[in-house]
Amino acid sequence: MAVAEYQRRRTRLMELMAEGSIAVLPSARVVYRNRDTEYPFRQSSDFYYLTGFDEPESVLVLVPGRKQGQVILFCRERDVANEQWTGERLGPERAAQVLGVDDAFPIGDLSDILPGLIEGRARVYYNLGEHPELERELMVWVRNLRIRGVHGIESPDQFTVLGHLLHDLRLYKSPAEQKLIKRAAEISAAAHVRAMKTARPGLTEADLEAEIVHEFMRNHARFPAYPCIVGAGANACVMHYVKNDAALRDGDLVLIDAGCEYEYYASDLTRTFPVNGKFTNAQRDLYEIVLGAQLAAIDVAKPGTPFDRVHQTAIGTMVDGLQSLGLLEGSKDEILETESYRRFCVHKTSHWLGLDVHDVGDYRVDDAWRALEPGMVFTVEPGIYMPSDDTVPKAMRGVGIRIEDDVLVTRDGRDVLTAAAPKEIDEIEDLMRA
Repeated sequence: MAVAEYQRRRTRLMELMAEGSIAVLPSARVVYRNRDTEYPFRQSSDFYYLTGFDEPESVLVLVPGRKQGQVILFCRERDVANEQWTGERLGPERAAQVLGVDDAFPIGDLSDILPGLIEGRARVYYNLGEHPELERELMVWVRNLRIRGVHGIESPDQFTVLGHLLHDLRLYKSPAEQKLIKRAAEISAAAHVRAMKTARPGLTEADLEAEIVHEFMRNHARFPAYPCIVGAGANACVMHYVKNDAALRDGDLVLIDAGCEYEYYASDLTRTFPVNGKFTNAQRDLYEIVLGAQLAAIDVAKPGTPFDRVHQTAIGTMVDGLQSLGLLEGSKDEILETESYRRFCVHKTSHWLGLDVHDVGDYRVDDAWRALEPGMVFTVEPGIYMPSDDTVPKAMRGVGIRIEDDVLVTRDGRDVLTAAAPKEIDEIEDLMRA
């Protein structure tokens, strides 16, 4: 992504900040998996959104109106010995040119320079609770400034969560962001097609996960956006099932919820299909209900639609279908009011999508559901999950079905980014038969 994109984001954020304020945003930390083995580093989404910089031990400081430079980065210095082990570092000397910031200093100089930048500022924007060590240092610096206040040194009297401003900006995806999310969606759709072509009785859930991850990686999507869910049979009824070690049995469905992360942007895609390539009648009946609910929910997604209407449309359609199969009793109004449908439909239908798979942004504004607007990206993923007990017909016991797509709101309606992954029954059966 071009440097100018990150510069525009920082400028827009500073325009929203209160007069006489400063924002302090640290990078993600290195996390250890066990002993001296690190997890692969993944930058904080907020930090990356404003910098495009993917090194740890960094702090971004925004000081609107500062004549000597409004955007300051603290980062690691070059270190030839360490770089031989962990790779090249950018270093402060190159940061201004490469990242388009006004100034850059070694991270070791933070405690010498940042208190001076805070001095004279009335408000500090900082996400409290996320980085306790830096937070404690900030409090000490502010306290020292207040002590010096008796000598005319001004100090901040307010700490404000930065996310209130920043996350609203992240909710609206720029054309450059949309392009990356679309590519992530294309790769994920291809991975699901590959899994459908591979599936057969006798394999395991892990075999399908391996095919999916292979497709991600060979298309330069190094990591899944979240742990892959490959649930065969009753495992599909566990929402966040990730063991992925069970056998694929003839006659069962398999639910795959897997999306890649491409250049930091997530996709999120779910398909459910028969292990042997042929839906049973009972599976078909339930599948058609979920598919009908998803199509109806996508159809109402357009500018001006309240966010919750997508979910209510999906639930209403599934209630109709479950009533038609005799699985829900009473009037539709009673079922919706008492939420008795939650025995089968246990989760919401949508969430925002972007740098995080469950992306930031308020769903309600001033106690009202937020209206969809162009540039927003979200999922549509209704599901039905049948108990394994004798309260439901035997042919439906332990059947879990979820169908999920990623949807971009456009000026004229919506664009289903993951449409390349088949979801109509005939399409799935034809693909698997071929």
